[in-house]
Amino acid sequence: MLNDIIAIVREVAQQEVMPRYMRVARQVKADGSSFTEADIAAQKVLLQALQTIRPGAVMGEEMSQEAQEVQWLKGINGEAEGLWSVDPIDGTSNFLNGLPYFAISVAWMVQGKSELGVVYNPVTDEMYYAEKGCGAFLNNKPLPIKRNASILSSAIANVDLKRLHKKLATEVAANPPYASQRNYGACALEWCYTAAGFFDLYLHGGQKPWDYAAGSLILEEAGGHMSGFEYDDYWAGSPWRRSVIAALDAALFEQWRDWVREHK
Repeated sequence: MLNDIIAIVREVAQQEVMPRYMRVARQVKADGSSFTEADIAAQKVLLQALQTIRPGAVMGEEMSQEAQEVQWLKGINGEAEGLWSVDPIDGTSNFLNGLPYFAISVAWMVQGKSELGVVYNPVTDEMYYAEKGCGAFLNNKPLPIKRNASILSSAIANVDLKRLHKKLATEVAANPPYASQRNYGACALEWCYTAAGFFDLYLHGGQKPWDYAAGSLILEEAGGHMSGFEYDDYWAGSPWRRSVIAALDAALFEQWRDWVREHK
């Protein structure tokens, strides 16, 4: 199933996404977020193709909130065997502006937890993928690729300031405990870069299922560690606004989690 999904994702990238790169207009949803005809076209093909691989509920970022909630519940309550969670273009603003940091993200979830995940950046040809219990990979190379910091003061962090509460955002901006900070604007790739060892730390104030479904599994299968702001169990709490504290190294993760909770 994993090889079939990788093939479909690559095909959709080639046929629906890249031909529209920097060639489509920005459209705006009711919540103010961006989408394009490329998002809609890619999602349509993906959801149809994935169900031919394995029937189940299907949830895409570009569906209405009501439809998303219906599909999520089908995957949770056993009405469907599982749930396909799809972000056709994670990082739409980057896609629109010609920044080569966006991805297609696909996950198979059972009872709300991910069992298979694929994240693909078609510009760089980076294919990240994982299956529960089988490890995580980038283009057939096992993750992590590298290990760096083991203490906060020398770490590089990916932090999404926009979605943090004001107190924590102020503390992170004014008195960061780490060496340097980045934010590139594509959640699925942020998870994967943490899994690869390119980032030492990850912090996000609230993600929806298509933001974390594939990437969280890839980090977990790479040996990484994660929690929410309130719960040590990452999967506890609402699936519709799931906070993230994460790191690849176990000792570094504990330092990072404790610092975030102390300052939030």
